[in-house]
Amino acid sequence: MSSSTTQPHIAVIGSLNIDFVTSTPRCPGAGETLTATSLTITAGGKGGNQATACGRASFTSPTAQDVAVSMIGAVGANDPHYATLLKPALEKSGVSTTNVEESATAQTGSATIIVEEAAGGENRILVVPGANHAGMMNDVSAIVQTVQQQEPKAGMVVLQGEIPRKTTLELLEHYNGVAAAGAQSAQDRVHVVFNPAPVYPEGISLNALKNTSVLIMNETEAVQMSRSIAGLSVSDLAQPSELDDLKPEQLAPHFHDTANVQVVLITLGAKGVYYSTRSGRSGAVPGVRVAKVVDTTAAGDTFVGYFSTALARFLAKGEPLEKFDDEIEIAVKQANAAAAKCVTSAGAMQSIPFAYDLE
Repeated sequence: MSSSTTQPHIAVIGSLNIDFVTSTPRCPGAGETLTATSLTITAGGKGGNQATACGRASFTSPTAQDVAVSMIGAVGANDPHYATLLKPALEKSGVSTTNVEESATAQTGSATIIVEEAAGGENRILVVPGANHAGMMNDVSAIVQTVQQQEPKAGMVVLQGEIPRKTTLELLEHYNGVAAAGAQSAQDRVHVVFNPAPVYPEGISLNALKNTSVLIMNETEAVQMSRSIAGLSVSDLAQPSELDDLKPEQLAPHFHDTANVQVVLITLGAKGVYYSTRSGRSGAVPGVRVAKVVDTTAAGDTFVGYFSTALARFLAKGEPLEKFDDEIEIAVKQANAAAAKCVTSAGAMQSIPFAYDLE
């Protein structure tokens, strides 16, 4: 590394779950019992998935990792699933678990995932928050202090929607507020990558979202977030007609103009990704064809992690975010390719590819 470059470090603040994944030919109707194909128990949680994706994206070879990644989250104390599944999965992906709290008052979060084989691997998910909504995950001061004390210094925090809404809003307000105050140099600023998944039923306040560096949403989340910053209800999912009429090139500038978001990414499934920056760069990256979609679980998290890692490498040079315009399309293409590879394997963390497997 040159003397002007610091080692990139991403702190992922989010959920850690045990995933109970049932594959079935189709989902049962009300009162119906079906014979399913299989049950697997794996490591997951959107925070854990995104940390894993950041870590695996940073492996340029099986032995070379160029971006430090740390997980800030919580699990139940003495949980055998954490010791045998979650912790090894994170650490084998190059993610530090030093700052994972082991709670004595809550169980590890869990997700029950139904994968419908007849619908191309589409999934339905039920989440029990557990420790993700307890202890440190309710203490913003403790989280901020943990990020500040990390070495090398974290230049980016990644947030999602599976920890308490109050915590997420206060973290956004803290980091975005410091950025707005202009008290940091480009190299000292802590950038926020925010993936509002799922979007909280109460929405995300405009005040919290203002000055976010990167906002990553799928089509449904983009509609809900647009409603939210307009002060409208987001409790209902986006309707098919809204998704059919969705025009990313019209929606993205709304987040730039209203909330001063620098980078907006809207993932469009098989149709690809639309990207837009506040400084005027925009475009669409087409979807990547795969031979067979096995399971879409963690595809979005893979995209978030790969894009975040590419951005972290750039920011570690000390350059302002606006100059990333020249590299954003390449970063989006790489993240899209990783997400496409993810859907060809079953599971969450274990389906996320390492960067050296994408070559």
